[in-house]
Amino acid sequence: MLCVRVWTRCGVRYRPWRRNVSHKAAARLDLSGIYPPIATPFTAKEDVDYRKLEENLQKYDKIPFKGLVVQGSNGEYPYLTEEERVEVVEAVRRSLPLGKLLLAGSGCESTRATVQLTAKMAAAGADAVLVVNPCFYKGKMDSRALIHHFTKITRIGLIVHKTKAQDFQVLAGSAGFLMAAYCVGAVGGVCALANVLGQELCELERLCRSGRWEEAKVLQQRLIEPNAAVTRKLGVPALKQAMEWFGYHGGACRSPLQPLTEAETQLLRRDFSTNRWL
Repeated sequence: MLCVRVWTRCGVRYRPWRRNVSHKAAARLDLSGIYPPIATPFTAKEDVDYRKLEENLQKYDKIPFKGLVVQGSNGEYPYLTEEERVEVVEAVRRSLPLGKLLLAGSGCESTRATVQLTAKMAAAGADAVLVVNPCFYKGKMDSRALIHHFTKITRIGLIVHKTKAQDFQVLAGSAGFLMAAYCVGAVGGVCALANVLGQELCELERLCRSGRWEEAKVLQQRLIEPNAAVTRKLGVPALKQAMEWFGYHGGACRSPLQPLTEAETQLLRRDFSTNRWL
């Protein structure tokens, strides 16, 4: 499951709460729903293709997503400059209806850079941010280092204090176990497969929330293999290829990521076709 550390916008400061216009009461940010961690389309010269991104966003607007995750791993954020990362968030925010949430990845290797980028993401229009564990000096990323990192960024002590009397929101991090996550109390999911089968993931959410578990089980089972293919098995190049098959702009990845081989493409097609998606 995915436990998202979120930081909502409230003026120039970051708090885990939104305030209404009167400022009389703090309202919990409701994360429930389905979020595609969107891909970043590139031109043949590997520049961000904002026209194709906009076309994808227009198609996603027809699907009942709760919002979008921008600059997650499926967005190839490690290969984008800081300027590009912020510009992509700004572009998505301009196109995203105000009722939809925008969760932006602001994780960097250093704590200082993460704090600075988090502020820029908020200014660019993000409603919340996702912060990843630093991993370059993996052997040194012990509990002491990580507690310091997240405390500096997310003021985690305040979050824990504020949520003592609140329900804790959990999002599934994969479409492969979305139904199971709902069974144990998850409120939604950040699912790579939603880039391709977004309507179907939202339907699975609807079935689970309405208690129609037998129908949900049938749909969930059909999603397991395609989800594995575009995540742990073949990764972002497969996700982008599948997007092309389903009418979205996936296109090439930014190097050093390479396109699928012919054998990998056939494997991907098999995982979708045998489950009756192609």
